[in-house]
Amino acid sequence: MEQLDASTVRHRLSLGEDYLSWLNALEAAGAPPRPLSLPTPGELPALLVRLGVQPPDADAIIESWPSQTRTPEVWWLLERCSHRIVLDLGGFESLGRLPSLPPSLGALGRLFYAYVFLAALGDVRQWHHEHGIPDDISWATLADFGRNMAIYRRMFGVPGLDVQDWLTLHLRGVIYQLGRLQFNRSRIWYDAATLERLGVGLRHGEPALGVHIPETGPLLPEACDESFRQARAFFSRYFPSDSYRVATCTSWLLDDQLAEYLPPDANIVRFQRRFRLLPGGTEDDAAVFKFVFRRVAPALDELPQRTTLERAVVSHLKAGHHWRSRTGWLEL
Repeated sequence: MEQLDASTVRHRLSLGEDYLSWLNALEAAGAPPRPLSLPTPGELPALLVRLGVQPPDADAIIESWPSQTRTPEVWWLLERCSHRIVLDLGGFESLGRLPSLPPSLGALGRLFYAYVFLAALGDVRQWHHEHGIPDDISWATLADFGRNMAIYRRMFGVPGLDVQDWLTLHLRGVIYQLGRLQFNRSRIWYDAATLERLGVGLRHGEPALGVHIPETGPLLPEACDESFRQARAFFSRYFPSDSYRVATCTSWLLDDQLAEYLPPDANIVRFQRRFRLLPGGTEDDAAVFKFVFRRVAPALDELPQRTTLERAVVSHLKAGHHWRSRTGWLEL
């Protein structure tokens, strides 16, 4: 088998200079100590169902299955990318940007990070087992893979995956689905001077849980209450070395402008009221388009107006305003 290196792979796949830092990191990580292990054809159908992968996406994964002989350059990337993630099992610092492969690679490029996920899956499942994570929580957490594949297909009309940075949390044992919400191990990232000025009682670098809202149904207050209850018990039991007294959330769902359009008893507004918002925010119309409409930069007049939320989003933008991602925190 031909021995490849980062330079050769970059040349053959026509990867630009913006891929250099990623390729260098993959070369530094090296090949895994044992041959890359993807699920067998016999295991794959049931496994994809368990991972929440819908039939059109499962069919595409199987059809574009990578090959060490047919696509050795992609296989080189796949070996090293999955190995680099597995090397950091239990870690929650950023691994740096994981770039999407160029459109010229077609379906194999769009699905590259699906194969990375499947290659690293056995390692994170073993890590969950060794740390006593209940099997139902392990599988519920990892099923976010299929959910995000479905979102991609709804947005772009073809199978693919483009949230690879997000999924490194799942593959490193950092994030867990606990009922309605997801929680990941994290730390307070605001600098000490800003936190002191705000007087919020938080300390830079102290342990915190990140809160995320997957698309799994209504954001019912009772379900959220139960998720926070589970989170307190779960992290205290399985990660006792860190004491989590606060949780933070950064989302367009915390944009307090939504309360100007939605009724006070709306689930979104009630969810917002759990958190103490930090000042500022980041303009993020793209997130609203993605999560409300599953569109990328649509024409406003083409958007559906079926719900109060959809009407609010469009009215706000037509008035010349923008939506923001906000950060809030609460005591657990």
